[in-house]
Amino acid sequence: MTAATATAAGRPARRDRWTQPTANRSNALHPGAWWLWALGLGTAASRTTNPLLLTLLVAVSAYVVAARRTSAPWARSYTAFVRLALAVLGIRLGFAVFLGSPIPGTHTVVVLPEVPLPHWAQGIRIGGRVTAEGLVFALYDGLKLATLLICVGAANALANPARLLKSLPGALYEAGVAVVVALTFAPNLIADAQRLRAARRLRGRPDRGLRGLLHVGLPVLEGALERSVALAAAMDARGYGRSAEVPPAVRRTTAALTLGGLVGVCAGTYGLLTAEGGGYGLPVLGAGLAAALGGLWLGGRRSLRTRYRPDVWGVRAWLVAGCGVAVAALLIVSAAYDPAALHPGVVPLTAPALPLLPAAAILLGLLPAFVSPAPEESA
Repeated sequence: MTAATATAAGRPARRDRWTQPTANRSNALHPGAWWLWALGLGTAASRTTNPLLLTLLVAVSAYVVAARRTSAPWARSYTAFVRLALAVLGIRLGFAVFLGSPIPGTHTVVVLPEVPLPHWAQGIRIGGRVTAEGLVFALYDGLKLATLLICVGAANALANPARLLKSLPGALYEAGVAVVVALTFAPNLIADAQRLRAARRLRGRPDRGLRGLLHVGLPVLEGALERSVALAAAMDARGYGRSAEVPPAVRRTTAALTLGGLVGVCAGTYGLLTAEGGGYGLPVLGAGLAAALGGLWLGGRRSLRTRYRPDVWGVRAWLVAGCGVAVAALLIVSAAYDPAALHPGVVPLTAPALPLLPAAAILLGLLPAFVSPAPEESA
């Protein structure tokens, strides 16, 4: 029986288990894979100012989000990040118009009234001549930052935050529990506030202003305190907060590895995001990650917790994370071998060209839309 015949008979067509499986609890993609994919796209965006490549990165992330996000409340954050990116782009252009640009230009767009400044403020101006070259440079620079924000928004829309926190290593167990509890209680606080405001409106009492805030806020805080005490008692009864004894030498080694690893990760990330640190960024980042992972592994020895049905990092997670890493690596190599294609000039003012090899590398970021499990409602 073909797929069309099965559908006509009232039974769902058989789905290819490899190309597009239906998402469920057993095969759901690990949330860390989505973050690695998005960070790979963001790293690629940081290596170029070509608006065509940046627009292609935004299109890739938008397609994957549209194809794989669910109907959960946290999955709607992508639109908010897009709006934030547009606001950042507008602010960057506004700075270029009113505060000037370091890029000299010959194509004058408008001449604004210039505010006279004292002699100690040399190099700073407010108003004056606005050139097309300065606006294009600001557009390229702002579009890069906007693309970074959109890539982070894609990770927020695709990765389940509760599952991501549940996958934290044992060394971050207490912090993960605190964040999960906060994420759990925040919707309850909003629901309580809406319920109390509706009740006051039905009784003809004010629900806005300072008076309404006092009459609504106090019951909400009281209910939150009662739930917090009850949750703390339930968690204590189930053994939360218990820790194993470890030798002092292990504790000192853990602290040194974790702190040194975080410093290395920050220095390596800075090197990757700047053109000057391209030589040392990747080795320092690798050494920092290794030290941080070693510290987290040693720190997890004091945690006595067990996991019920932990998320599995399977083949699909490797493919999703790997394509993000591949996009970042290929853009870094392209920036080293052909920097002019990834950083088009604005003086003289010319139209940017689309380099084919970096564009093909960015298209690898579409792989999660075809290999990750599809949401149930779109299955």
